[in-house]
Amino acid sequence: MIRAILAQQNTRRVASRQWETLKTVYPQWEAALADGPDGIETTLKQAGGGLTRMKADYLYGVLDALAQSRGELSLRFLRELDDREIRRALEQLPGVGMKTASLVMLFDLLRPAMPVDGNIERWTKRLELVPARWNANKVEGWFDEAIPRDWETRYALHLSGVDHGQETCKSQKPLCAACVLREWCPSAALFLLED
Repeated sequence: MIRAILAQQNTRRVASRQWETLKTVYPQWEAALADGPDGIETTLKQAGGGLTRMKADYLYGVLDALAQSRGELSLRFLRELDDREIRRALEQLPGVGMKTASLVMLFDLLRPAMPVDGNIERWTKRLELVPARWNANKVEGWFDEAIPRDWETRYALHLSGVDHGQETCKSQKPLCAACVLREWCPSAALFLLED
């Protein structure tokens, strides 16, 4: 959960650096809770990256919420819940929205969630699978209805979808000529004309 919050609006490199710094300064999460949001912010600033105040507030809020509601700083209890209950419990935590909850469900709990990042959202809209005006949450809802509800399929689609968006269907200058989806993509013709 904490890694997922650190990754929000951050590069993977910065989020990893922040994670390592947090774990060095706080070998036990109880120490972060005792240090409070100001101490967590100072620690995040040491690692670099932006939005340190907001993330410090979210991290402290998650730790405090778990301490208050569960009496321990652990999410192990989620393993006993069904998918709907897990999502509800996660999304009640500070800084945790649909995407962050889906990431925790898919990668940490091995549940069939389908997190939609900017890469997946982009190629989904370029293929006109969903309306261009939809936000990532609506796109995730569409995927939830459209693809098989098994972990293996959703895990593979998420990883390949992110890779496709980062390597081929880029935000600026997509590589449509090399795209395996080119013949089904209405946007490809427009981008190919620009080359």
